[in-house]
Amino acid sequence: MLVQHDSKQPPEGLPLLDGIRQLAEELLAERTLIPEARKELLNRLTSYLVQKLAANEPILLNFICTHNSRRSHLGQIWAATAAAYFGLPNVATYSGGTESTAFNPRAVAALKQVGFQIENPGGDNPHYQVHYASEAPPLVCFSKTFDDPVNPEKQFAAIMTCSDADENCPFIPGAELRLPLTYEDPKIADDTPEEAARYEERLRQIGREILYAFQQTRLKVGD
Repeated sequence: MLVQHDSKQPPEGLPLLDGIRQLAEELLAERTLIPEARKELLNRLTSYLVQKLAANEPILLNFICTHNSRRSHLGQIWAATAAAYFGLPNVATYSGGTESTAFNPRAVAALKQVGFQIENPGGDNPHYQVHYASEAPPLVCFSKTFDDPVNPEKQFAAIMTCSDADENCPFIPGAELRLPLTYEDPKIADDTPEEAARYEERLRQIGREILYAFQQTRLKVGD
């Protein structure tokens, strides 16, 4: 899907939902919380984005974890949001797993809590519609394998959001960039008093880092 936007909403950008715009600005202000080692990884993503934009080529980002239930969806959603926020064109975001389960309702709840509008059609593996910008079509998020037909087959970036998937799937066919941007699984707090806080923490961390990479891209490519 094509998306656009900048921190003060440039004319060519798509307006984010109010709560999401405010959260994006808050997370960008927290860029100093990102460790230097993480910034080095994120700079690899920025370089890829800049290269594709300079060549006027589609940017296809596939976020991959084991079950495609939590972190990979958060990465996909934040990347689409960041592209809209900074007005970067021709960005399509995807997610997948080494196996499929379902988009975990705890992660869905965390997204709704911060302002994403989400429709749940029901079923064992719901195809959630996730809204982040008023003029953009929703992302359709459901659990699938990384090589599912809805995901790109070639010339895409494989962003590995969990260490298990990164270690157990050493080769992603068709990927022209493989980036081990792994995160701790919020699942460790499931059914504990820390559950909601842990999911929010992971949602904010992924958002903060993805927004940083896209912000650096905007600074490098200019208007």
